[in-house]
Amino acid sequence: MIKGNRRSDQKKQRAKAILKPISGIDTFRAFIFPNNIREYRRKNNIGSLLQLAQLIGSITYIRLSKIERGEIFARADELQAIGTALKVDPARLLVDIDDPDFDIAEWAAEFQAPESVDPKAESEAVLLAAALRARRAADDSLTITALEVDYGIAPVILSRIENAYKPFDRWNADIQQALFRLFDVAGAGELETHLAEARTKGELDPFLPLVANPETRTGKTRAKVLALRDALEQEQAAPPRRRGKATQPVPAKPFLIGGNAAPADDILDTIHASESATIRLLPVFGAPLNDGLVARIATGEQVEAPRNAGPRAYGLRICRPTLGSGLPGRSIVVVDPDRFPSAGGLAVIREQEGLRLLSVTFDRQGRMLGYSEHPDREIAIDDVAPEDVATVLSAQFE
Repeated sequence: MIKGNRRSDQKKQRAKAILKPISGIDTFRAFIFPNNIREYRRKNNIGSLLQLAQLIGSITYIRLSKIERGEIFARADELQAIGTALKVDPARLLVDIDDPDFDIAEWAAEFQAPESVDPKAESEAVLLAAALRARRAADDSLTITALEVDYGIAPVILSRIENAYKPFDRWNADIQQALFRLFDVAGAGELETHLAEARTKGELDPFLPLVANPETRTGKTRAKVLALRDALEQEQAAPPRRRGKATQPVPAKPFLIGGNAAPADDILDTIHASESATIRLLPVFGAPLNDGLVARIATGEQVEAPRNAGPRAYGLRICRPTLGSGLPGRSIVVVDPDRFPSAGGLAVIREQEGLRLLSVTFDRQGRMLGYSEHPDREIAIDDVAPEDVATVLSAQFE
C-alpha cells in the first residue's frame, strides 16, 4: 500500500512539472505581420475594418481583419489595394521590425493585453506541441494522412497543435479524444503526467526550441517583409499596362424589330468586338490523390471563366464524385482563391497534401462547416486559415 502511494505521489510530482512556466515562450507568436494599416486607417477617419473592406472591394472582411491584426501576411497586390484605399504608398504600410523604436508588445497591445497572457496555459500548449512533434519523429507511420484518417486530426489542426496555437483544454472534445489515443492515455490527467515525464526525461528538449520561438517568428517576418518590399518596387518600376484593342468597349448598335432591323452581320460584328463578349480562358488542374484529395497538377485543358472570376481563378477537375452523384468525377469547377465561400455553395480548401472539395453550410451555432460524402468528412471551415479557403464559382459537366 505504501509503495502504491509513493508511485502515486511521484506521478503527481512529475505532473506538477507541467505547471512550471517554460522560459523563452514567444507570447506574440500569433503576430507574424505587424503593419501600419491600423494607424493609416484611423488617420483617414475610417472607423471600422468593414468600411475599409467596402472601400477596397477585392479583399474580404475576414482576410482584411487577419492582415491588419498581423495574423497572416498580405500579398503585394493586396497591399497595393489597401494603400490605394488609404491614399498612402503601400510600402509605408510595412513595418521594419529591426527598427530600435519598434516594440512588438506595444504594437500588439490592442489585440493582446499583457495581463491576458496565462503562463501556465502557454506552457501547456508548448509542451503538447513538442510532445506531438516528438511522437511523430519517433514513428514514421504517423504521416499527415494517417493522422487525419486514423485519428481525425486534419492537417490544419495538426499544424496548430504543433505550433502551440492553444492549450489542450481549449481543443474540442473530438481533438482531445484523438490526442488521448495518439499518446495512449485514458484522459487529461494521464496526458498531463505523460507530458511531465517526457519533459523530465529530456525527451522534449530537441523539440521545445522549435515551438513558440521568437527567433522563428522574427526571421519569418523579416524575410516576408523584404520580399514584399521587392515586389512593390518591381510593380512600381514596371511600365503601365496597356489595354489591347480587343478589349476596348464598342458601342452596341440597337437591335430593332421589323423593317428597321439592323443587318445580322452588323449585330454579330458588334457582339464580337464588344468587351462584354471577350472570353477569358483559365488553366485546368487536377489529378486524383488518396483520401478524396486532388493534386494541383496542370492537365493542359482550359475552361471559360465566369464574368465574376478574379485574377487568380483556375479550373479544377474534381477527379472523383466526392460530393455524390450530383457532381460527377469528370466535372470541372472554377475556383476563385480571392473569394470566401458562403452557405449553400461549394468550397475548395488547401491541405498539405492536396485540395479538397466541400459543400458548405452553417450549424446552429453559426459555424461554417464543409462536407464531403466520399470520403465522409466534416470540416470546420472557420478553423482553416482564410488563405487556404477558396470558393467555387461555377461547374462544367462532361
